[in-house]
Amino acid sequence: MSVAPFLFVTDLDNTLVGDDDALEVLNRHLSQHRQAHGTKIVYSTGRSLTSYRQLKAEKSLLDPDALVTSVGTEIYHSNDDTPDPAWANALSQAWDRDLVVASTSHFSDLVPQPQPEQRPFKVSYFLTEEAAVEVLPQLKSVLKERGLDVKLIYSGGKDLDILPRHGDKGLAMQFLRRQLGIDAKQTVVCGDSGNDIALFAVGEERGIIVGNAQPELRRWHDANSSEALYLAKSSCAGGILEGLNHFGFL
Repeated sequence: MSVAPFLFVTDLDNTLVGDDDALEVLNRHLSQHRQAHGTKIVYSTGRSLTSYRQLKAEKSLLDPDALVTSVGTEIYHSNDDTPDPAWANALSQAWDRDLVVASTSHFSDLVPQPQPEQRPFKVSYFLTEEAAVEVLPQLKSVLKERGLDVKLIYSGGKDLDILPRHGDKGLAMQFLRRQLGIDAKQTVVCGDSGNDIALFAVGEERGIIVGNAQPELRRWHDANSSEALYLAKSSCAGGILEGLNHFGFL
């Protein structure tokens, strides 16, 4: 087991959560390492703060040192209910949410997600895989024509999030990593779907892709494999344990 502190950043649904027995074992290791060596635990989820709290009431999750919600567009520290103002300020540059919504309104295949998932720096829709083939290129073109410098993240064959250009899970992770003063090589990120690609694509952080990863993430891994990425055989928390041992963090 490494005696140096590390930054542990993980997605929740179908990554950390999904195998309760493995989660119990992983929680024990992470809790011990945090107490003994000062390791930091961060959850990075597509869920809103409200939805995260619902999950936490249902599952045995450790209290994180920081929480990244809404696909990287909001950062909360410890138990603070107010998003990090510096991160919010960074995302607000050149972001026009009303124009984004207006620009998507004539795409009948875009079905708005429930209101709690619509956030200040995130506009979210359901979009089928079949429709996505035609809709995504057209949507990108419309948004560009209207001068909107945004990022489209499609994951799980159904979820489309439109974010500010400088907002995603990977950039939020790096923002937190710099705040905490932890080196990229002492940082490990974990995920299972397309909205986690940003976690793996930004720098020298170590990445664990769980064994039950979605096809879009597996395809990305096949095209971008490296020694800094580990594709686990086990699913969910079991895959995370496998990866943490592979990289020597546990």
